[in-house]
Amino acid sequence: MSQTISSAETRPWHGVLVATALPFADDYSVDYDAYAEHVRWLADNGCHGVSPNGSLGEYQTLDDDERARVVRTAVAAAPAGFTVMPGIAAYGALQARQWAEQAAEAGAQAVMLLPPNAYRGGREVILDHYRTVAAVGLPIVAYNNPIDTRIDLTPAILAELHAEGLIVAVKEFTGDVRRLYEIKELAPGLDVLVGSDDVVLELGIAGAVGWIAGYTNAIPRATVELYNASVNRDLDKALPLYRDLHRLLRWDSKTEFVHAIKLSMEVAGRRGGRCRPPRVPLPAQIAASITAATEAVLAKGYR
Repeated sequence: MSQTISSAETRPWHGVLVATALPFADDYSVDYDAYAEHVRWLADNGCHGVSPNGSLGEYQTLDDDERARVVRTAVAAAPAGFTVMPGIAAYGALQARQWAEQAAEAGAQAVMLLPPNAYRGGREVILDHYRTVAAVGLPIVAYNNPIDTRIDLTPAILAELHAEGLIVAVKEFTGDVRRLYEIKELAPGLDVLVGSDDVVLELGIAGAVGWIAGYTNAIPRATVELYNASVNRDLDKALPLYRDLHRLLRWDSKTEFVHAIKLSMEVAGRRGGRCRPPRVPLPAQIAASITAATEAVLAKGYR
């Protein structure tokens, strides 16, 4: 089938946006040149954009100068029509607004925003958070990750945020594929983006219009093909591809997801490299499992 759904959309948060891994040198400094090359490589391999400074980009370990330079590097490396949508997660609204302003100044087309990431606030806290950041003027994709933030952006609160014009979409990371249907009932105009790699088929056929993708860092062409088949409901293509890739994709929702994706990148011949503390090297048994799963996918010709 054609790729009309993924290719015809013009909103910058649609399509496959890669939550980019960040390369570090041996001394743990950011390798900006390698990162720029990675952004260009993803564009050359069919991706629609990147989302720097997410959890996969280890943003929590970056200082302010590094975090800002990562965004500028992504924008400078991006070809025309390629989205840069930085994560602007922060402890509170004032800091998140500063990161939104920095993203706008750098030339980003949209931003992705968690609720306060270390404070379990209720409805009023959530509304204030998104109102404060929305004042900057960039489109905001809400990021629902109650596992990490302890705040659940329920379908009802998402509908309220959307009705007020504060968000344009949500990255749904709960893994509960039933949520999309309730979100669309309460907020029909709110775009839903796949938030974890191991539910891309389920959410794609249900009406998701984008994917903030992790394993695309290692196998971009195969995962873009999977996304296109899913959103176009081409199950003859999507199902066997999904079965082949799922052994890898499920690592995206595990605690070791940053390690796993960087290791798979290395096995696939890309620069993955080390993680910054507090992450330490993987136990040998887990590393061997990830390596074997990656090699099995590559042996079937997926890249």
